[in-house]
Amino acid sequence: MEEKKRLCAYLQGRVQGVGMRYFVRSAAESLGLTGFVKNLDDGRVEITAEGEPEALNKLLEVIENSGVGHITGIETEWKEPTGDFCGFRIER
Repeated sequence: MEEKKRLCAYLQGRVQGVGMRYFVRSAAESLGLTGFVKNLDDGRVEITAEGEPEALNKLLEVIENSGVGHITGIETEWKEPTGDFCGFRIER
């Protein structure tokens, strides 16, 4: 079993008002990840997820190929997990 990681990702483009948060939550739950997804005031969507690195990379891949909205860029940052999350939720 690989050591868990925390992924912080910021989606840029037409990613709000297109069902992105619901898609991300569904994908993250199916991959067994914990964390949250939320819209940011600047038009981006923030994803913070914890789990196996393989599952986190799969989440990014699924989002990039989802056809939901129009993603023009994804900024990622890898950190150590905190274990703070129980499940995966949509934040307001």
